[in-house]
Amino acid sequence: MPQIWMTYDELATLCECSSSEARLRAIHLSLDRRKSRDGATRVKLDLALTARFFASIRESDFDLDSAIAALQATHRQMAELLTPNEVHRRGVA
Repeated sequence: MPQIWMTYDELATLCECSSSEARLRAIHLSLDRRKSRDGATRVKLDLALTARFFASIRESDFDLDSAIAALQATHRQMAELLTPNEVHRRGVA
């Protein structure tokens, strides 16, 4: 299971509550909390909150399939530019 760490504001958005309520929820659930290098405290989501997080991603309007197809097309175009023959010809010239 992946570790997902969120700030209290991010957790509040996920749980549809205020940041202070998210903090109290994290304390009540005994979630791991750590101060990050950027100064923000982050909490590690438990299994139920992780499932809620993934469900929220699935429900978003983001068109993941189109994004993946666009990345694959870009990768193919870049790979065509760097075929071994092209690299060899460039090195000889």
